[in-house]
Amino acid sequence: MPEEELFKTEETHTRAEIAETLRAAAEQIESGTVRLENGTEERDVTVPEDPLFEVELERLTDSETGEERYELEYEIRWTQ
Repeated sequence: MPEEELFKTEETHTRAEIAETLRAAAEQIESGTVRLENGTEERDVTVPEDPLFEVELERLTDSETGEERYELEYEIRWTQ
């Protein structure tokens, strides 16, 4: 299935800022409508009542430098 990226933002923030963003997102998810915004675009999305929720922690190693990084992802999925 081909992917189409509809929205993306990636910025460095403090833990406190990230936590506040996640709290605000949780309130929007609970209401059923989430507004995604970055400096140049915004998008509203309706989250269904029973989507799939996935939490994933990965350790990734750069094959050239050996440097390790971690990714903690919270993902909500559904079909239309």
